[in-house]
Amino acid sequence: MSTARAFPNLALVKYWGKRDEVLMLPAAGSLSLTLDTFETRTTVTLDPSLRQDAFELDGAENTGDARDRVRAFLDLVRERSGNASHAHVTSTNEAPTGAGLASSASGFAALATAAAAAYGLPSDAAARSRLARRGSGSAARSIIPGVAIWHAGDGDETSFAEPIAAPEMRMVIVILDGTKKAVSSRDAMRLTALTSPFYDGWIRATEASLESMVSACRAGDFTRIGRITESHALRMHAVIASTDPPIRYLSPASVAVFDAVGALRSEGIEAYATADAGPNIAVLTRPEDSATVATRLSVFGRVHDVGPGPGAELVDTGEPPGAPR
Repeated sequence: MSTARAFPNLALVKYWGKRDEVLMLPAAGSLSLTLDTFETRTTVTLDPSLRQDAFELDGAENTGDARDRVRAFLDLVRERSGNASHAHVTSTNEAPTGAGLASSASGFAALATAAAAAYGLPSDAAARSRLARRGSGSAARSIIPGVAIWHAGDGDETSFAEPIAAPEMRMVIVILDGTKKAVSSRDAMRLTALTSPFYDGWIRATEASLESMVSACRAGDFTRIGRITESHALRMHAVIASTDPPIRYLSPASVAVFDAVGALRSEGIEAYATADAGPNIAVLTRPEDSATVATRLSVFGRVHDVGPGPGAELVDTGEPPGAPR
């Protein structure tokens, strides 16, 4: 039995598009901030008597698509480890699941870390990042603490995340809607690549944005980091809206938060908005400004003032209580 915890990450340069759906290789690299809140905690308990894996999420047995993705992921783990045992998987999410707050990233980062320990796979960060990527692309980044760059790579071995130096930053997350979104990120990403006339330009722009973001991080240039973050988020939502049929994740309330963040900047408070595939907004700030930004944005919804968080880590390993010795 092994238990791991991981936290979601929010991308400053977005991942939106795959060049290989089996290996989960991104069409372009990305960069993110791992958070210190919205923990996912996952326990993997091997049970040779099981004929198939069992998956419990937030206290309830899961029989849907999430269970199927967990089983497919554990099939890969079994293939790599040579251990054919099935497992009980129990997981809890502090963040709303499927609401655009990267719960799949923290979920598969925690699962990869716990499963690697339970099945005896390599535990170094690069190996776990590559493994987590196979469950959910952005999970590759939640293995890493703080700011992480996910390399697109040229194959399975070279597509992983690693830490990158950056100035101190915080995020104010505004929860506008915690319900599960109607179109999953995976489905929307596929539809974007298939139907958007702007998809190729989006990938080229992402590569350029990532290069600029890495330079800004290394220079400690928070203003440039913030400008790239907001611009890239709006570009992503624009290309998503250009699909056939169109998909819109941002709500009128989301747009109002973007406008409020722009108003804060006009007052001299540096704040930059971003949003993953959902209506909820994350606002990048300097540490000394986060409390002010959180107060100003609390009129829109529940706010969380969060900082850089740890990478995925093992928190317990051993036999379950009452197990025979």
